Amino acid sequence: MASGVDLGIGTPGGSAQVKEEPAQRAGDTERNPLASHLLVERYLEYVRVEKRLAARTVELYALDLHKLSDFAATVPVALTDVRNPHIRRWVAQMHSGGRSGRGIALIMSGWRGFYAWLGRQGLVASNPVQDVRAPKAPKPLPKALGVDDAVQLADYKKDHADADFLELRDRAMVELLYSSGLRVGELIGLDAQASAIGNAQGKGWIDLDAAQAHVCGKGSKWRAVPVGRQALLALQAWQQARRDFVATRGGEACKGGTGTISAALFIGRNGTRLTAQSVWARLRSRSLHAGLSAPVHPHMLRHSFASHMLQSSGDLRAVQELLGHANISTTQVYTRLDFQHLAKAYDAAHPRAHAKGPKKD
Repeated sequence: MASGVDLGIGTPGGSAQVKEEPAQRAGDTERNPLASHLLVERYLEYVRVEKRLAARTVELYALDLHKLSDFAATVPVALTDVRNPHIRRWVAQMHSGGRSGRGIALIMSGWRGFYAWLGRQGLVASNPVQDVRAPKAPKPLPKALGVDDAVQLADYKKDHADADFLELRDRAMVELLYSSGLRVGELIGLDAQASAIGNAQGKGWIDLDAAQAHVCGKGSKWRAVPVGRQALLALQAWQQARRDFVATRGGEACKGGTGTISAALFIGRNGTRLTAQSVWARLRSRSLHAGLSAPVHPHMLRHSFASHMLQSSGDLRAVQELLGHANISTTQVYTRLDFQHLAKAYDAAHPRAHAKGPKKD
C-alpha cells in the first residue's frame, strides 16, 4: 500500500504526487469524501482518455462508481478500504432490492475494473470484487410459436404469386426451417446439389429422394435430418424455379453479381447466395404479412420445431440429435417450455385449476 493517496491530478493515468493532507488519507475518506471522489474522477478520466471508451460507457461507469461510493458511505468505509465482505453484502442488497443478476454483473464489472486500476496505482493490496459472483440470472425460455401460428405462417401464400421466384423461395425456406429445425447458417449453407468441393467447404444439400437434409452444423459436425412432406413439395417447386432461373440467366451478367450463378440452393435475383440478414428480413416481413402478432426470426422456427417435437414425442434424445446439440443440457431447456405449455393447457381446461379456496370464518 502506498504511503499516500496518489491523486495524479496532472495526467489521467499519471503518477504525480500531491502532498497528503490529513483529510485526504485513504482511511479518512468516510469523514471527508473528497479523496474518494477525486479517485473516481481520475479513473473516469483514465478510461475516457487513455482507454478511449465511448462516452456512454464512461457515463455508465460513473453511475456504477457513484453507487459504490454511496454504499461505502453507509458503512462508512473508504473506497480504498473496501473488502470482500462489503462487496458481498452490497451485492445481496441490490439483489434483494429487485435488481437482476445480469444488471448486478454489469455493475460489478465496473467496480472490478476500478479496483484493478487502484491496484496498479498501488492504492489497494487486492481486488475486493475479484472473487464475488453476481446472482445467477434465470435463463430466458426460447421464444417459440404456438402450433397454430407456425402452421399459419407455413401455409401463408401471397395472392397471385404461385409462380413468383421470391415467393417460391421464401415458402421453401419457411417450410424447411420449421420442418427440420435448421439454424439459419445451415440453411444458407445448403447447395443445390451435393459435390466434393461443397462437402469439403462444409456446404450441405437436400436429398429429395431420401427426404433428408444433410447439413454441417456447429463444430463442423455433419448430421442428416428428415424433411417433411410439405417442405419437400415446397422445395421441389423452388428447385424447378431455380433451374428455370439458371437456364435463362445463367449466361448473363446478373445485376450486382459476377455473371455466374452461385451453387447455393437459396439465391437472390442477382444469383448469389443469400445472407443470414436477408433471411431474417424476408422472414420478418412474411410473418407480419401472414397476420402473426409479432415478427418471426429464423431461430424462432427452430425453437418451434424442437418444442412441438417434444410435445408430441416426449423423446428428448431424439430432439437433441435432430437439433445437433452436443450436450443434452442444451436441449433440456425445451422441457421447461413444454411444461409451460402443459401448465397453460391445465389452467385453461381443468375444472379445478381455478377453484376457490375454503371460505374464511
